[in-house]
Amino acid sequence: MATIAKLRERIRRSLNNPILQAALDANAERRLSGRARAFATLPDLEARRRRAQQIRQETIARLDEYLERFLEQAQAHGIQVHLAGDAAEARQIVLQLIQQRAKEKPLLIAKSKSMISEEIELNHALEAAGHRVVETDLGEYIVQLRGEPPSHIITPAVHLRRQEVGQLFHERLGIPYTEDVAALTQAARRTLRQVFLAADVGISGVNFGVAENGILCIVTNEGNGRMVTTLPRLHIALMGMERLVPGFEDLALMLSLLPRSATGQTLTVYTQLLRGPLQGQERHLIVLDNGRRALHASPLREALHCIRCGACLNACPAFREMGGHAYGSVYPGPIGSVLSPALFGEDFAPLAYACSLCGACEEVCPVKIPLPDLLIRVRGGALPQPLPEGKALSIWMKTGLGLYTWLATHPGAFALAQAFLGCAFGRTGKLRLPPWSGWGQGRVLPAPARRPFRSLWQQERPRPVASGAAIATGAAATPQAGSAGAPRQSARSGQAATGNEIGPRPAGGPDLSLSFSENWKSLGGEIVEVQEELTQAVVKWLRKEGIESLYLGDAPQGMRIEQLQEAVRLSGEAEAMAGLTGVLAAVAETGSLLIASATRAQAVASLLPPIHLAIVRREQILPSLEAALERVRQRGEASFVLISGPSRTADIEMTLTIGVHGPGRTVVFLCP
Repeated sequence: MATIAKLRERIRRSLNNPILQAALDANAERRLSGRARAFATLPDLEARRRRAQQIRQETIARLDEYLERFLEQAQAHGIQVHLAGDAAEARQIVLQLIQQRAKEKPLLIAKSKSMISEEIELNHALEAAGHRVVETDLGEYIVQLRGEPPSHIITPAVHLRRQEVGQLFHERLGIPYTEDVAALTQAARRTLRQVFLAADVGISGVNFGVAENGILCIVTNEGNGRMVTTLPRLHIALMGMERLVPGFEDLALMLSLLPRSATGQTLTVYTQLLRGPLQGQERHLIVLDNGRRALHASPLREALHCIRCGACLNACPAFREMGGHAYGSVYPGPIGSVLSPALFGEDFAPLAYACSLCGACEEVCPVKIPLPDLLIRVRGGALPQPLPEGKALSIWMKTGLGLYTWLATHPGAFALAQAFLGCAFGRTGKLRLPPWSGWGQGRVLPAPARRPFRSLWQQERPRPVASGAAIATGAAATPQAGSAGAPRQSARSGQAATGNEIGPRPAGGPDLSLSFSENWKSLGGEIVEVQEELTQAVVKWLRKEGIESLYLGDAPQGMRIEQLQEAVRLSGEAEAMAGLTGVLAAVAETGSLLIASATRAQAVASLLPPIHLAIVRREQILPSLEAALERVRQRGEASFVLISGPSRTADIEMTLTIGVHGPGRTVVFLCP
């Protein structure tokens, strides 16, 4: 509960923790600088943000319509849909699905990061039923071992330093103590790899649901999201009912903003698009209300526009001092200070006062949510379930506000009061409010000035110019940009701006392969230019790298399997040193590979082995993300993934580490 006393206690504890303060400072600076660099690549950023705001407004305004279409399409493709009115119902649905498979034995459940699962306290319910639940996101895994909730919606272990993680892994995993982040990451990889391979059930969240075709979009960097949605025979996805976009064009726009805003990436390493279950798999979707419909009908409805990027947390000066745990809620920071009281009740309303209303949160929000306005509405009691009459304000607060209202509407009396306070407190320069006011604890306000602004303005204001007077400028007056009679121009194109411009797309032609290669390599991927027969080129590279075993999810076009078998052992998925796949397309603007899968075997070739080899032909390279999504729209496979380089994480002290749960090397053979 976020009562005032408990909130103050948590804040003091955070402020007095030097390790936490250092960790929060490092996270915020790196996140914000990375975000700035990523957005600098979008010359039309403000136009995109305006369009994204319009999409979220339209989607939430027509939520029932889009939700109905989305659920119909998802069911048509084999996803089993469940609607949960509240947290208890959502937990019960998950337990029922698991118990159908358990048959009185405990199951191993692998979870990808999901704020919805935190919201409904799913782990506690599953563990109480006797099942073993393992968080597989590195940051989530760390805080689970510590018995803590996440402290940030993007970086769960942001409050910890490497020394604390090293000691934790030494005690819980039995490894020698180390502060080397790469070694700690590899220790987690070894432990969690066994969980992925043995898990009976996989549980994940959903970043976006696409209404036009019922596709689930999940964005991750480490590879654990793909593991839990691909390897277990039962996958359960949890989604808030507001997490919808109308179509693929809207999804492409959101994907251009979310990764940049959240982690400073052009695109996350893995962007999954799940149309239905893989062969031999069950895929269930639980859509959660849990107060969202009430929020939709309240003055706080714009909070439902949030796409969970976490940028407002990084920019908020209060969060940067307090950290996430001080909020006492699943959702911390500025957006959490609106969502928490809206979804969980009035006990969380004091969170809105842990804010300076500086506006930094609105400035960085990729969908332009007016968070300061929403926080003021929370302070005013505008919750989905309004507070009972007389409960929100004490008699002292009502009396004080009434007196201030009278003074503010009588200028003479206000000036006298201001002059009195200025003389009374002007020497100390400070004004302390009494504790009984509710504002007195922990606040020291500057004293009013001895001479109010009104008197200074009346003394210094310019005299009015006589009617009909002309001002000589030496040139004819011309309308300024933005004034009446002056058309507003777009700085990018020189055309009148409409507010809907989206920046130029990469042109087609031979430069696409160069653009793709440069972007792919900038992400840590490798390029092999094929100048000979394809199979010979692959065999030559395998021998040079000393790779003795290879897993084929499918046979890429043009590959001679017999010739491959003479050079390397074709192995099972878990033992292979490398996996070889073809691609459906490659994307020049993001440096990504698009891979389609109908079976588990096809999906894991680019996921389980430590090295992923992909065959790309130049004619498969598309200019934009929109063009790649159009390919998905035309296909019928159950699963698609956009891969942007090797798997990575920065969950320990924001230190980038390559090769987490997915491949640590990604090699493209670029063919004529």
